[in-house]
Amino acid sequence: MEFGVDVESDVLVVPAGTELTNTLADPSKGMHYQAKYGFVGANVLGMKAVVDGVNEKGLYVGGFYFPGYAEYAKPMPETEERALAPEDYGAWLLANFATVAEVKANYDKVVLVPKPIAEIGGESFPGHFVVHDSSGASVVIEPMDGKLKLFDNPLGVITNSPSFDWHLTNLRNYINLTATNVPPVDAGGIRLTQFGQGTGLHGIPGDFTPPSRFVRAVAYSQAAQKLATADETVPQVFHLMNSFDIPVGAVRDVHEGQVHNDYTVWTSAADLKNMRWLYRTYKDQTIRSVDVRKALDAAAGQPRLIEMDSSQPIQDISTSFK
Repeated sequence: MEFGVDVESDVLVVPAGTELTNTLADPSKGMHYQAKYGFVGANVLGMKAVVDGVNEKGLYVGGFYFPGYAEYAKPMPETEERALAPEDYGAWLLANFATVAEVKANYDKVVLVPKPIAEIGGESFPGHFVVHDSSGASVVIEPMDGKLKLFDNPLGVITNSPSFDWHLTNLRNYINLTATNVPPVDAGGIRLTQFGQGTGLHGIPGDFTPPSRFVRAVAYSQAAQKLATADETVPQVFHLMNSFDIPVGAVRDVHEGQVHNDYTVWTSAADLKNMRWLYRTYKDQTIRSVDVRKALDAAAGQPRLIEMDSSQPIQDISTSFK
């Protein structure tokens, strides 16, 4: 989750049976429903909306910024019973479906309509969504031309704009990349050897733009070794995600004389076999885990919040001799 300010996220715990509604300016002109499945995930700005989370069946949904491309349907009387604000979509998917196959059969049964959000300048959340399940299946859903468009996502990767199919085409520019070091070559009788490790990925884009991050995410995830257990894999996933951290000051914009720094507010991982949602924050790199079933049981039928904000202690080990 990168943003120019702290988005004040907490972990939202929503048990099955919870009555849910839209967050439109007039909720009476939108969808109301009951959660079939309980779910857990991060909200933003105090909203009753999940932008990144897992349900009790092992379905994961993540919402990502999609500026310049997200285009929602116009509110119409004949569709208002199916209308949701864009930021409501993740919770609707988590509350109603257990697998990617079910999502593919139902993803467009709702209508996403614009809803201004004051905290982002009065525009609607310009989002697109990735969905994974515990089988490894994945899809991307993008609101374009007022309709929801679905793509199969065999690589399991998403970043931001442009559209998902553009990113897949762009990968062709990098098919020379490999995790294996380039062997020495002979040039006119001179043996040229590499300076060090990593020559197979020489030229991989290292900036923070969405296209470059997409290429890196594909390269690193495809090269990652499959480990024996989830407990081994969780640290590996967060190490992979280190490659996408934006420190304060590295990405900035100037608007009306004010400097705004985008930075990585928090990073999450989802263990879909063991039903865990894990995260760390900019201020605290400790990995914290929420057991989805345990949290839902403890919530006792009522939506609850778990605070995400914390500060990481710096431990002095100057005299902690072995």
